[in-house]
Amino acid sequence: MLRVGIIGCGKIADGHVEQIRAIGRGEVVAVCDREPLMAEQLAVRLKIPGRYDDAAEMFAKERLDVVHIATPPDSHLFLAKMAFAAGCHVFMEKPFALTAAQTREILALAAQAGRKAGVNYLYNYETPGLELEELVKKGTLGEIVHLDTNYGYNLAGDYGLAVMTDPGHWVHRLPGKLFHNVLDHVLAKVIPFLGDEIDTRVLAFRRRGPTGSAIVDAMPDELRFILRSGGVTVSGNVSAHGRPVPHTLKVVGTNDSVELDYTARTLIQASRWSAPSALGRQFMAWTQAKQLAANGRRNITRFRKYEFHYFQCMRVLLDRFYDAVEGKGPDPIPPEQILRVCRVIDQIVEGVDACMAQQNGNGTAKEVAA
Repeated sequence: MLRVGIIGCGKIADGHVEQIRAIGRGEVVAVCDREPLMAEQLAVRLKIPGRYDDAAEMFAKERLDVVHIATPPDSHLFLAKMAFAAGCHVFMEKPFALTAAQTREILALAAQAGRKAGVNYLYNYETPGLELEELVKKGTLGEIVHLDTNYGYNLAGDYGLAVMTDPGHWVHRLPGKLFHNVLDHVLAKVIPFLGDEIDTRVLAFRRRGPTGSAIVDAMPDELRFILRSGGVTVSGNVSAHGRPVPHTLKVVGTNDSVELDYTARTLIQASRWSAPSALGRQFMAWTQAKQLAANGRRNITRFRKYEFHYFQCMRVLLDRFYDAVEGKGPDPIPPEQILRVCRVIDQIVEGVDACMAQQNGNGTAKEVAA
């Protein structure tokens, strides 16, 4: 059993503890938060023996194999340095770091220490993401030519309200504010299909009415971007106002195309007009309905097997990460992909800043290249 510590005892830490225990390969022996009450409440509720308010003390007193870092990203580089110096593998909450430069430094430290650095890009391991992985391996889709990713940010939800009503929330310290906190989820799904050289174009603007906070009102909450690498393009949408709150991905290939809905956990192949005239069009809706029904049946089976809970995707990812830690498999998210995601985030943040600088009085913005 791997001995695991967790730094950062906020809400997401519960999910980490639950999934570590669920896969049965690690024991959470210590938790740490600079606010002692946060560490205490998590340790008491989930019966964890070690509790600390100083990470250095935890590393000095505990023999840890893996450390999960679930703190705001402006602390990730500092904590990763301590973890690697203590001989630990690191599993990081997203965003991986504040900038690509910090990401590069963390990954270099991991390589020097001979340790793994993972990140919680959990949606890659959601059910439709795993099905897409198999289709790509088999070559079913052919050559990928375009991807369209759509992600919603619900400002009226619990987390959105916490961010919007508290100008001191850590999200406001991110270079890309609201977008920076979700762009990992948006980009991690598409970056594996892109090469290293990526041309990025960005459109960002603010749609909200005034909230009474100068800090909050200054933030854009609508983002569109286009990426191009070789013959592959990506169109992206991050919206605080689209309803229902979307989380989808469309993948267009030379042989076939698929649409993934991460909320419904479905993957549907594109309709084909296979019969002549209007009669052929009649079959297309029924073909789609048949696929949705099959997805529904599979999801019922997963529900019965306790594989349909919110963090099932994190469970799959952690299992693969621990495989890599124990030398039983490759890194589930390779270091070069982590760095590429963070580099594109930097490019998008730069484009957002440029857009907002150019924004005119009626709330429109010019598309800019980053």
